[in-house]
Amino acid sequence: MAIDAIDKAILRLLQHDLTLSVNHIAEQVGLSTTPCWRRIQQLEKKGVIKQRVALVDPELVGLGMTVFVQVKAGKHDDKWLNHFAKHAGLLEEVVEFYRMSGEYDYMLKVVVADLKAFDKFYKRLVTGIDLSDVTSSFAMEQIKYTTVLPVR
Repeated sequence: MAIDAIDKAILRLLQHDLTLSVNHIAEQVGLSTTPCWRRIQQLEKKGVIKQRVALVDPELVGLGMTVFVQVKAGKHDDKWLNHFAKHAGLLEEVVEFYRMSGEYDYMLKVVVADLKAFDKFYKRLVTGIDLSDVTSSFAMEQIKYTTVLPVR
């Protein structure tokens, strides 16, 4: 799907505040309301806008600890990779999950209440899975967090 400058302007506005009215967005990007609404609908239909969500403050809901977990695969065959991806992907504490290049094969961003909750999570992560190595780094301070992509 080709995304033009107007679509990018719409995306920038929506990434900052999804509650903006279509009329306001249309005014900002130089369209009338109906064509703007149609563009937004097309962006959703084509999957550019993946979903509409509320961003929740983790500390205010008792999830004040962020941990980055790096995993070395126990094996490098498709069966193991699929099994691990399914296993780790189903753990609700995992909010981001990547297959990586470099020394470690996977990186998981995990959000939990505290060290005790992380220990419970860790035991569930490693149970029944052949892993070569697992290392965890605890975030001390969040310097920047955004879900806004630099659409230019």
